[in-house]
Order: sequence, then structure tokens, then C-alpha cells
Amino acid sequence: MKKILYTLLFLLVSITFVNAQPPKGMGKSDAEAKKILDAISVKFKSYKCVQAKFVLKIENASGKNLGTKSGAVFMKATKYRITVPGQDIFSDGSTVWTYEKASNEVTINKIDPTANSITPQKLFTNFYDKDFLYKLNGSVKNNGKTMQQIELTPIDKSKPFFKVLLYIDNATIYTTQVFEKTGNRYTYSVTNMKTDASLADNTFGFDTKKYPGVEVVDLR
Repeated sequence: MKKILYTLLFLLVSITFVNAQPPKGMGKSDAEAKKILDAISVKFKSYKCVQAKFVLKIENASGKNLGTKSGAVFMKATKYRITVPGQDIFSDGSTVWTYEKASNEVTINKIDPTANSITPQKLFTNFYDKDFLYKLNGSVKNNGKTMQQIELTPIDKSKPFFKVLLYIDNATIYTTQVFEKTGNRYTYSVTNMKTDASLADNTFGFDTKKYPGVEVVDLR
């Protein structure tokens, strides 16, 4: 299950851009796919606050379910919070607190604005232009609903995954599938999204008073 959590963080927090350029012979991105992705970016930027519930499922190469986790993500401007069983991640836009419930320990890190790490907000905006080639595969069924499918191929071939599929409806990404070179497949699905949520700023900061006896590891 820790592997599932690491993949969730890959999807939502910890992708680092390499600002790569497509090698010769790799081809170009699809203009129609770019129109859809750009529309997602524009729509998402219009929201003041977003609250979403999700399910993350991992399967092996033969399709066997290796585990499932549910969680929630909250976003406001550059702030975010991710909640999954056993762990909470808070960010006020400049600092990240990672709280492990089992050990009652919180690790604090400063955000490096030059690192280009992806936040949940960036996942819904224009991250695709820097690390991927993309193409529109057309309409497909996803959870009983017809959606547009866009395929992303990483430019950096050292990545542990070789393909990402996005399932999109009404300029919203509802499902993301990540295909690893090992054969494992990770499916991240949004089960509920509120774009008119009212979120207080203290939602995104870690208050030690609410966690009696918490051990603080400050890496700033």
C-alpha cells in the first residue's frame, strides 16, 4: 500500500520537470489534444477553491487488483491539502508538512520555487507542455460514460512509466491511468468534485496543537 501512496504523490505532488525537448524522430504533439488540454487549464484557473474525492487503484500486468486507496484533495490558489488513510500533506504555498499518523510524526520542508515540482494545481493546468508528447485517441467509455481519451508519452525515457492516459469530459480530467514499465497500472479516479467550495486558509497549515505529542522533523 505504500507503493500506492508513492504513486499518488507522483500524480499529485512530486513530478519534477526536466524541460526536455522531443528527440528527433519522436514526433510532435497533436493540435486537437492541445485544444482540449488548454481548455482544462483555462477552466481550472477560473476556480477559487476546489475540493475533490478520489480513488487510487493499483493493478499488476495480469489485471489483478493489488490495492485501493481513497482520499481527498483540497486546493485554493497555491495552497493544497491531500488526505489519504495514514497520511496528510499540507501546503500553504511556501511550506509542506507531511504528517504520518502511525508514528505521529510531521516532516516540514520548504518549497523551492526554482525546482519546478508539480503541485495538484499544476496537474490540472499546463504541465503537459514540458514533459510529454500528447495525442487524442478519440471517444471511449469510462465508468459507463463517453469521454475523450488523451495519451501522454514522456519525453524523458528514464521515467519509470511509459504512458499516461487521461479521460476527460466537459474540460475536466476524471480519470488518470499511469502505465509502468514493470507492467503495473495505476488508476486515479475523481469520484466527486466541488468547484464552489469555501475553504479557510487554516485548512492548509499544520497546527501542532491539534496533534498532542507529535514529533516534528524540521528540514527547512
